[in-house]
Amino acid sequence: MTPQALADRQHIQDLLVRYCHALDERDWPTFHALFTAGAVLDFRAFGGPCCGVADMQAYLAGVLASMRGCQHTISTSRVDLAGDEARVRTAAQVMMVSAGPQGQDHVLFAGLWYRDHLVRGPDGWRIRERIQEYAWTHNLPTPA
Repeated sequence: MTPQALADRQHIQDLLVRYCHALDERDWPTFHALFTAGAVLDFRAFGGPCCGVADMQAYLAGVLASMRGCQHTISTSRVDLAGDEARVRTAAQVMMVSAGPQGQDHVLFAGLWYRDHLVRGPDGWRIRERIQEYAWTHNLPTPA
């Protein structure tokens, strides 16, 4: 593996980690900076929208506002580099705490895969397309 490929992989991993922190910290300027102009995010696997970054931020802000806490984590990324583009599949786990029926904490878990198309531009690596794939859930509340 070339030094450039190693550096690219590290920059990509940092980008994916920044995404998790941006969500958990509700850091929307950082969230926006992770994506290219015109990026598409498809979160339909968990009932979310397929839309651009601004609309996804509005959607996620609403979801996160309804939670008492959350933690996004990633692991096991497979990175396929091709020059200034990369295809990445990453395992993700999201732990969330919502209010239960009597006001108690209700902890729920979701496992998913992110399928990303990344591009390298003047500002480094950015996400052009992000698709969520359902893997598993645990302890989701029953819909009303």
